Amino acid sequence: MAAAGSGQNVGMERSGVTPQVAADTSDLADLVNASGPFLSLQLGTEADIDNAAQRSEQRWRAVREQAAAQGAPEEVLAAVDPIVPDAHLEGQGLAVVATTAGVLHVEHGPRLPDTEGARWAPLPSLIPVIGWRQTSPAYVTVLVDREGADLTAYRRERPAVQREAGGDDYPLRKPNAGGWSQRRYEERAENTWDRNASDAADQVVRLARRVDARLVVAAGDQRALTLFQEALPADLAQRVHVVSGGRSADGSEDLFREQARVAVELAVNADTDDLMEKFREERGQGDRAAEGTRAALSALAMGAVDVLLLAPDDPADARTAWFGPDATQVATTAADLRGLGVDEPVEGRLVDVAVRAALGTGAGIRVVEAGAGLEGGIGAILRWST
Repeated sequence: MAAAGSGQNVGMERSGVTPQVAADTSDLADLVNASGPFLSLQLGTEADIDNAAQRSEQRWRAVREQAAAQGAPEEVLAAVDPIVPDAHLEGQGLAVVATTAGVLHVEHGPRLPDTEGARWAPLPSLIPVIGWRQTSPAYVTVLVDREGADLTAYRRERPAVQREAGGDDYPLRKPNAGGWSQRRYEERAENTWDRNASDAADQVVRLARRVDARLVVAAGDQRALTLFQEALPADLAQRVHVVSGGRSADGSEDLFREQARVAVELAVNADTDDLMEKFREERGQGDRAAEGTRAALSALAMGAVDVLLLAPDDPADARTAWFGPDATQVATTAADLRGLGVDEPVEGRLVDVAVRAALGTGAGIRVVEAGAGLEGGIGAILRWST
């Protein structure tokens, strides 16, 4: 995940610790600095319906007309055409950013977009993409028994990574031999379990670090689970979520995957709750918080934002702000920017201007619920007290 606030100014006092839960948006920073205007597309691409490709193309035709009516050139729309037919093979939603220079970004989301549509505007609209990313953190699943474990690491828009751990199977069970040798047999079996659990833990540590896993979802034999968790380093053990299931081929894999999906969703919601709790704490102290359009833009102009908080994108939100060539050149009026030496301020949608400034200053971005209580649907946790 992105290290929100990595651009903190040296020498500035910072109070408290901000939960580091912002999605990785480092690849989007160059995108917002490209020369516009931009076509921003969000399209549903359902895979589990008949004639999925044709249905996606039908949707695109309607949205294409909408974009053309806004002034999007035919060459830009034509560049998107070949992307649509097979998009359902990659995800439930499609996001594209394009300019007259060509397609700049393609992303496939894990769920349908909240709204479908296209926008031809001075800046790309990236809140839907950021929302998808924060609901799809990397995670690792573990099915463990006393013989070993099956491990899978999941990450956004990349193939899953699968591993097997353990496999030491002698002795695997405690024989009921009786007599003076009984304890020796039991210790040998327990040593086998320990070795398999330690190997599973080592493999999980490697996988979790490789994909920067938000959590580990584990299931299996209770004794093996206990040994596995005890063998993990403390920081990773805190991210383990245990559900029901096991390694046996009993048809429970679908249930395990569903439980893993729910665990990921709960973790994402908990991260947002933690961030909003921190925001409310800082706001209540009159410390590291900014709320509302003017305060948030002022903080972005100072490079003071640690995490930008935004409500979900609302296509009907027509509020605008002004921006200049540099990321910190943002204001509510063109006159304010001219006063700062920007000769030709450009007007854009407020949320898109805010996102561009956040990306350009290394701030994290979190999309929160519409009813989260943010004035104007925009706020920020700051890097230092202002």
